Amino acid sequence: PASTFAMFGCGTGSVAGAATSALLLAGVAMLVVGLGFKAAVVPFHMWTPDVYEGAPTAITAYMSVGAKAAAFAAIARVFMIAFPTLSHDWSVILAILAAVTMIVGNTAAVSQQSIKRMLAYSSIAHAGYILVAVVAASRVGMASLLFYTVGYTVMNLGAFMVVILLGKRSEDHLLISDYAGLSRRHPVLAGLMALFMLSLAGIPPTVGFVGKFYIFTAAVQADYAWLAVIGLLSSVISVYYYLRVVYQMYMVDPVAGVEAVTPLRWVTVAAGVAGVAVIALGVFPQGVLALASASSTFIR
Repeated sequence: PASTFAMFGCGTGSVAGAATSALLLAGVAMLVVGLGFKAAVVPFHMWTPDVYEGAPTAITAYMSVGAKAAAFAAIARVFMIAFPTLSHDWSVILAILAAVTMIVGNTAAVSQQSIKRMLAYSSIAHAGYILVAVVAASRVGMASLLFYTVGYTVMNLGAFMVVILLGKRSEDHLLISDYAGLSRRHPVLAGLMALFMLSLAGIPPTVGFVGKFYIFTAAVQADYAWLAVIGLLSSVISVYYYLRVVYQMYMVDPVAGVEAVTPLRWVTVAAGVAGVAVIALGVFPQGVLALASASSTFIR
């Protein structure tokens, strides 16, 4: 329906080179709603915390990265290729949505007690960061969007892998307090989880820091400095709830009855690989950035 409205608004059956019209703008608005829902952008995010918490952790991990990456790929291609003449209109709309998404996602995550709900709101906040890249890319380029998507995929999947390894057999939902003393019970898993939390918070020398640096730099270059400031302030808020997990693991005594599940060697290996990638992409980002820059020509 959204694309139909857009094409009728063009009056040609094609969205290329369309002039502004009521039907075209209605189609663009519908696309924003539909793709925003898929990407868990505020205010279309209400389903995310409950679904992430209720689904099996492996499925939640996929939804948090696979579905989100696909949604943002669609957003970038649809708006930049189909509606270049409306870039001023949709850039402003997406910029406002990005700001609200970063603020709501990070502030809501602060009060969560369930690790999966916290990561759900974290995922919403990161949707805001990626949306900043989409807005900036309308005038600067897509490299920051592609690089951050790769980095987010690695660090978020890594965090969910640790959650899987520490999940209870009864499929109960782990609380953040259940991670108390993890460094003494499972030092390797605690180290990996701390690394993923620091990367999600954007602490150097992780890929999360590099990704946010390039996104906010692109936003400033695209004359969206105010959006970069909101992103930085939102990132400061996120440090609290990410470090809360690290604090529980290293500074609080262990909780009885929370043990790693029976050997899932492939998950352990995958989490380790993700941890190495988080550091490698943070210290040596040039290779992936070059690939992202080259690949951006196929999106624009």
